[in-house]
Amino acid sequence: MMQHHTTIKIEDDRTHLAASNFPAVAASIAVGMILLIVAGAIGRPAGQGDSYTLLAASYLVSYLFFLSISLGALFFVVLQHLVRAGWSTAVRRLAEILAANLVWWGILFLPILVPVLLGKSDLYAWSIPGAAAADELLRHKGPYLNPAFFAARAVFYFVVWGLSAWFFLKWSTRQDESGDPAVTERLEKTAPAAMILFGLTVTFAAFDWLMSLTPEWFSTIFGLYFFAGSVVAALAAMILFAAALQAGGTARRVITIEHYHDLGKLLLGFVVFWGYMAFSQYMLIWYANIPEETVWYLERQTGPWTWITAGLLFGHLLIPFLGLLSRTVKRSRVLLSFWAVWMLAMHWIDLYWLVMPTFAPDRLPLGIMNWLCLSGVGCLFLAGVLWNARRRSLVPLGDPRLNESLAFENF
Repeated sequence: MMQHHTTIKIEDDRTHLAASNFPAVAASIAVGMILLIVAGAIGRPAGQGDSYTLLAASYLVSYLFFLSISLGALFFVVLQHLVRAGWSTAVRRLAEILAANLVWWGILFLPILVPVLLGKSDLYAWSIPGAAAADELLRHKGPYLNPAFFAARAVFYFVVWGLSAWFFLKWSTRQDESGDPAVTERLEKTAPAAMILFGLTVTFAAFDWLMSLTPEWFSTIFGLYFFAGSVVAALAAMILFAAALQAGGTARRVITIEHYHDLGKLLLGFVVFWGYMAFSQYMLIWYANIPEETVWYLERQTGPWTWITAGLLFGHLLIPFLGLLSRTVKRSRVLLSFWAVWMLAMHWIDLYWLVMPTFAPDRLPLGIMNWLCLSGVGCLFLAGVLWNARRRSLVPLGDPRLNESLAFENF
């Protein structure tokens, strides 16, 4: 898969942001909060019913969109240490920075969690007092689907994700100064436990926050479906992150076309994996034909949602599969960036398709609240990324495998 050539001298390249990013962080936070307040003002006047429910659903879609990018980035970081990869060292810090938003992202989960604890959630019908009394299935799921246990699990998820992201970024950054190879050994020894915890928490978070929107429905591979989309989103974000840095004059020589090529191969692989998970889930439910399971797909295969379902088949799988097959595409920063933007758009549509039909089965509730929530949460996500990158090298300078990463070529 690779051969070696003359190693690039790190001293010849810029590996830090050119200027202080604190003003950009403050501006991003301010704009993000303003946009979310405006979204709340638009959804709140009705105060009850449809408008406020769609506001809550729009916020959930936007929240999970950016959360999934950080989760996919954390998976990338842990995986590279788990398999002792060398090629990815030059781009691993980008994933570490994206994943580090998990340290504080739980704060933005409060608008979702607090209504559940108060018994006033517009999203999770099972959390309303008395809801289980009229539904035998909800009574059966009561030991798991109840506000207190829901909140406890959420806290556990964020503790695991936040500590994992903080641990890998902290020690990787320390190694920039010390160059101690023992740090790499410590991270590699931690990776197996971190990966197991990651798999469990992401699976159950997908059950809790997405699948329980329709508590009568269940799918044992739904966690894998959400995971696959998260990794697609993270790889796309890493490609755009690297391209943006290089366009600004940072890491122009350190991140090479070979790294884009491998990120493109991984992106293609997880596009196919997402398609495999989507097909497997659909085929098993279609074949079993159990009413509690088929009703979920029925909502998404009737009315206007039929077009979104077909759009995901082509836009999230078939078209990008053909588009990313070419070696030329994967070795072009411009073309690969185009497909990265495409896949991020498809990932948002996928989450929209997972959430919105539950609350609007007969129409597509696409309006200004969706864009305000997406832009608002996006600004806060950007602020976190800029803050995580402050005073840090954007390349793991002390990693003993950096030279290997700089010196490899795809055949």
